[in-house]
Amino acid sequence: MITAKIGLQLYTLREECSNDLLGTLRRVAELGYEGVEFAGYFGIPSNELRSVLQELGLTAIGSHVGLPALWDRLPQEIQYLTDIAGSYLICPGVPPQEHDSESWRRNIPKLRDTARLVTQAGLRFAYHNHAYEFEIQLDGAPIFERLFPHESLHPELLSELDTCWAAYAGYDPLATLKRMVGHVPLLHLKDYRITSLGALETVPLGDGNCPLDAIIETASDAGVRWLIVEQDDAREASPLACVERSMQWLVANRYKT
Repeated sequence: MITAKIGLQLYTLREECSNDLLGTLRRVAELGYEGVEFAGYFGIPSNELRSVLQELGLTAIGSHVGLPALWDRLPQEIQYLTDIAGSYLICPGVPPQEHDSESWRRNIPKLRDTARLVTQAGLRFAYHNHAYEFEIQLDGAPIFERLFPHESLHPELLSELDTCWAAYAGYDPLATLKRMVGHVPLLHLKDYRITSLGALETVPLGDGNCPLDAIIETASDAGVRWLIVEQDDAREASPLACVERSMQWLVANRYKT
């Protein structure tokens, strides 16, 4: 039985949100999404945003907050997310200049400390992966396994598993979910194709080669609470048309009524 709710990462609609965040939220609600994950608030006061979310029946799942803001503005980020009744503060990854192993040696303890502070404030903290966490090594193991070690998962540092990037990096997202039961409350649900040049191209759900049914079933067994649709780039149609097509696939396959 699929128990997770369906959300949307608003980075998919970043231009639309930049132009009209509140209007974009109305359209997302009309399409049937139950919650949203923010990638910026675009100057909207928290009380106004919370009011609109309540009016639309949308849950503020959480927000992606980059390293500079995590290090320098954590209390403000916690307060805003609390004000809009959000639950998860998520690090969306690290900038390219922080990809080397020594930067990771410094940042992993800082991420764990941040997770502790966020948890103490009544929220939850998660890390969202790309491919590089599986490709970069630190002391003989991939960064992802340093963040989420096999032998002992950190109780406060959760994973927002991006199954698309994990698969692209050569990792089995199903096996990863199975070993991290209860530690992946959020999952980025994507579909993708590999281009003739070997690059990853994200597409609406059902248009690519990702084993979506198996991922959704395994995610449910692993305790994932939110399946969050994301499409990094929309090339064949407008981003709004793409997220509508993804919702149509979810409805057609009985993952959303």
